[in-house]
Amino acid sequence: SLSETMGDQLTVAKLNIDDNPETPSNYGVRGIPTLILFQAGEVAATKIGALPAHKLTSWVEESLSG
Repeated sequence: SLSETMGDQLTVAKLNIDDNPETPSNYGVRGIPTLILFQAGEVAATKIGALPAHKLTSWVEESLSG
């Protein structure tokens, strides 16, 4: 998992939108799953849809290096 391979570089968190119904509209979430990468408290990148582990890792690395 991403938390196992990159856990020393980032924090992985999961949010249940049923328990937090206002959060999706705050970030413009229109599909589930939505992955939002934050850097320094700001949205750095957003991806809608599930990704295989290797593509998820690549997306995170590319987003953080940009």
